[in-house]
Amino acid sequence: QVQLVESGGGLVQAGGSLRLSCAASGNIFSIDVMRWYRLAPGNQRELVAAIRTGGNTFYVDSVKGRFTISRDNAKNTVYLQMSSLKPEDTAVYYCNADIRTNVVRGYWGQGTQVTVSS
Repeated sequence: QVQLVESGGGLVQAGGSLRLSCAASGNIFSIDVMRWYRLAPGNQRELVAAIRTGGNTFYVDSVKGRFTISRDNAKNTVYLQMSSLKPEDTAVYYCNADIRTNVVRGYWGQGTQVTVSS
């Protein structure tokens, strides 16, 4: 059984930084894309950033230059370094990954709250 466990959320003032982590565990053969989504009250779920095994990355325009996604393939872990945080970054952040066990499917973490105060 595969699990994704997130950590690193919290309360921070505007302009501050946080680092989110998401570790995958279980009977994993390989992991392709790892992603961070966020969901804020009244909004739709938004893809924030993504990273492939080889390191290619994607960022939504609103976080470019402020957030950095990275991964440690040996640890099956993805990170999201968030800097210059704004109140509009407040949301529950979810980790998502395409993981191969005997088949490839998507898995989700439980979510971690990020709150940015003005």
